[in-house]
Amino acid sequence: MSKSKKKKPNLEGLATSGRKEVIARAKKLAKQYCVGDGAKFRLKDYKTTPNLELGPEDKPLVKETLQLGVDALSKMQDILYAQDKWSLLLIFQAMDAAGKDGAIKHVMSGVNPQGCQVSSFKSPSSEDLDHDYMWRIQKHLPERGRIGIFNRSYYEEVLVVRVHEKILQAQKLPEKLITKNIWDERYKDIRNFEKYLTRNGTIVIKFFLNVSKGEQKKRFIERVDNPDKNWKFSAADARERGYWDDYMDSYQEMIKNTSTEDSPWYVVPADNKSYARIVIASAILRAMHDMDLAYPKVSAEKIAELKEVKKALLAEK
Repeated sequence: MSKSKKKKPNLEGLATSGRKEVIARAKKLAKQYCVGDGAKFRLKDYKTTPNLELGPEDKPLVKETLQLGVDALSKMQDILYAQDKWSLLLIFQAMDAAGKDGAIKHVMSGVNPQGCQVSSFKSPSSEDLDHDYMWRIQKHLPERGRIGIFNRSYYEEVLVVRVHEKILQAQKLPEKLITKNIWDERYKDIRNFEKYLTRNGTIVIKFFLNVSKGEQKKRFIERVDNPDKNWKFSAADARERGYWDDYMDSYQEMIKNTSTEDSPWYVVPADNKSYARIVIASAILRAMHDMDLAYPKVSAEKIAELKEVKKALLAEK
């Protein structure tokens, strides 16, 4: 969509919205970027920029909108924790500098750390390679009542491992199992794994932060020029840019084969970090609202007991 055709943001109403209206608006926004059944997915149909025009003058409004989403998320997470039945697994995948860390930091800023856990997955260790590729993942699944966040995940097995097949050769698999069908087999394994989690009360939603190659280049240069960000950049990050098209093909196949109605992918336009965070917060609110969360009901006997406790406290001298 050309800049001239982009709409100005229609976010003003959120400034005075109640929580129910915030959630309703969030669900509507999230739906735009939800793939659902990925059978017909094409990455080129999803832009890296918002479907509306955001200028510097809109920054305060965007910040306020995100804060409203964070506040609503904080309240729902409290109910999730108290109910102790469902759990939520958030998976973040993206090219380098797409904004995963910042999105997790800002969107989850209002969540009680007691009910949230973040796991980052780097290259597998020698112990990991002595097991199936899901082994190290399962140890970090969220408990009931909690939100688990995977910063990269088992999806690396159909992304970086597919782009660099020499990694696959080092995974100690029997040679007869490394066939031309291995990627389809892994997609099937992942679909079944996520279906298993869903059937056991862990809802899985997945985010692909869709950043453009040009925006990544800009952010890489900023990391080089800013001493405070030098630690976030390495020559290996730049080398991976040389495989950009291979990665985009792998992301398309991954989403096409693993996005389902129960465990959908959200393709988030990530060239604008603030807008991306609003989309992510909206998708999380959408998923949690669909859980039909409620605080546990207290029995009449328990209420009577609490009243007696209160009476005794008030009677203290």
